[in-house]
Amino acid sequence: MTDRITTPPMDSARGAGAPAPDPEGFPGGLDACLEAILMVTDRPLTPGDIARVLDAPERDIAEALERLRDSYAQESRGFELRRTARGWQYASRAAFEPVVAAFAADGQTARLSQAALEALAIIAYRQPVTRAQVGAIRGVNSDGVIRSLSLRGLVAERGVDPESHAALLVTTAVFLERMGLDSLDQLPALAPFMPSAADAVQGAADLETR
Repeated sequence: MTDRITTPPMDSARGAGAPAPDPEGFPGGLDACLEAILMVTDRPLTPGDIARVLDAPERDIAEALERLRDSYAQESRGFELRRTARGWQYASRAAFEPVVAAFAADGQTARLSQAALEALAIIAYRQPVTRAQVGAIRGVNSDGVIRSLSLRGLVAERGVDPESHAALLVTTAVFLERMGLDSLDQLPALAPFMPSAADAVQGAADLETR
């Protein structure tokens, strides 16, 4: 499955003067285009968000989203197209919660990857933080590892960033339990692990001479 990508503000998703993609020029038309967009977004989208990208009437987008939702409801699928107050987004069906829970519980026995540890540390020290901010700090898309951390119950979405409207990530009580902490105040200070100013300057100079 394609990893979700950080969704840019919809009014800047296309370069200035770039023509909007014509949904009818793609296999499956508008419905397939909506599926492709919703599959990779990291936040719920409104019909207006998508309409600006495709330069299509918002009413047509709204009707197509409802059509997709109804078609999924009639099929035996493990996911649904859900409309919330924030917009439309794919989600697991409630009936499959035992399956998802079993998968998450099985993941508890596996060790976290280095990438997951990096993302978890960033969330722990910078929370609340968005997926985009975690990815910017790591320098790589982090949606996959964040999804893994969510399945393990170590991080969760809580609130929305007022500027980007992206979900804010925080650590959970499970994280504190696994770390043996009573509160986030007990997280070790980062200062002892940070390089001194002289080391930082020397490191930058070394990079410039390579």
